[in-house]
Amino acid sequence: MSWGSTAKRRATLISMATPICSISLFINVLLLLRSLSEGYAAIENEATKSYLHIVEVNSLLPPTACNHSSKASKSLSLEVVHRHGPCIGILNQEKATDAPSNIEILLRDQYRVDSIHARLPSRGKFPEKQVTLPVPSGTSIGAADYVVTVGLGTPKKDFTLIFDTGSDITWTQCEPCSKTCYKQKEPRLNPSRSSSYKNISCSSALCDLVASEGTKTCSSSACIYQVQYGDGSYSIGMAATETLTLSSTDVFKNFLFGCGQQNQGLFGGTAGLLGLGRTKLAFPSQTAKTYKKLFSYCLPASSSSNGYLSFGGKVSKSVKFTPLSADFDSTPFYGLDITELSVGGRKLSIDASAFSAGTVIDSGTVISRLPPTAYSELSSEFKKLMTNYPSTSGYSIFDTCYDFSKYETVRIPKVGVTFKGGVEMDIDVSGILYPVNGSKKFCLAFAGNEDDGDTSIFGNVQQRTYQVVYDGVKGRVGFAPGGCS
Repeated sequence: MSWGSTAKRRATLISMATPICSISLFINVLLLLRSLSEGYAAIENEATKSYLHIVEVNSLLPPTACNHSSKASKSLSLEVVHRHGPCIGILNQEKATDAPSNIEILLRDQYRVDSIHARLPSRGKFPEKQVTLPVPSGTSIGAADYVVTVGLGTPKKDFTLIFDTGSDITWTQCEPCSKTCYKQKEPRLNPSRSSSYKNISCSSALCDLVASEGTKTCSSSACIYQVQYGDGSYSIGMAATETLTLSSTDVFKNFLFGCGQQNQGLFGGTAGLLGLGRTKLAFPSQTAKTYKKLFSYCLPASSSSNGYLSFGGKVSKSVKFTPLSADFDSTPFYGLDITELSVGGRKLSIDASAFSAGTVIDSGTVISRLPPTAYSELSSEFKKLMTNYPSTSGYSIFDTCYDFSKYETVRIPKVGVTFKGGVEMDIDVSGILYPVNGSKKFCLAFAGNEDDGDTSIFGNVQQRTYQVVYDGVKGRVGFAPGGCS
């Protein structure tokens, strides 16, 4: 073969290889661009996840069946359920009472908020009420919504009590009970059938302790207690001591409580109330030698799950504490200081003075209340990040609502609360939006107070899924995520 033909063939091969190389290069470039795109998308997704909850709409609605899935701390724990949820049936071995509507729940919640504000020193002494008159039918109460079961008497009988960090005296309905008692699921406590029951003398120091939380009255030298709530609901009866049993090893003799013989209000079929407030009359103080005024709870993500209420034990290192505010020392409430709010990962521009009236953390208030200026900032920023979804009319105390009926999955901005000491709490998604009447209409689960001077309230919806630890001896409240699972 001649040199010329060989050169010609090489030239032909080169010319054929050139497009092949170009195609290969093009494919490599495409692969590189795709890889970069996927990398940027992954980074973007991670960034998105850092300030958004991506959830299925149906997961925001409470299931109709009870889901027992919560854990408990290593210390003594009582099961916590919502008194209007399906788990109450398991607790009391009978069906739950008909749940109130959202309108009724939110109306009752506003009564409670008003009563808390009225009892704070800055708002004056809680107004006296005519507690001897029956409460009108349909009146809402100031009591909370989560219940536990404890034992009273000898022999022990189990009773379902609402636990409440905003109340002091523990009380239950007793026999003999007049016509002014409400219906409850279990038989009422009968003092005549308990060998450990004792009425308190009107001249005793214990009666003076009862009087420090209300009005001291006597009947045939026996001490009478009176408890009244913000809407006119009440419990009146004999101040007494009894054996309180939480477990086979946690038995408290001579526990001071109220044996109610006149009681009215929508207590949801429960037997009474377990007071977890800060005064000497409350459960934490009465059991301080055993539990050192240390208790914690986890409220489940929905009323269809269970949580726990624990006493004593060791505190996990995952719990971050903020100090109790001294401004609330003369009240039964646990006061904290909020320093910042954030929405979608962005700190809101709220002047620190907006929270100068302090914040009450309360197991009984449903929806958190914020100063008007702070709520306005929160709502405004939330709306900016929810423009992809159709807004709808307000509902009761809510003014920021959305219709998710045409969506299977939604992206919800994260909401954060920072307390004094830099304790950050990333609100669980179940505490950001509140479902309205079981439909796919949801509202931002916060509301504004009437006045900037009113104390903020950190409600139980925003506390969901967190372990909330109350340490009375060290004067602090702590939070740890994932407390129920």
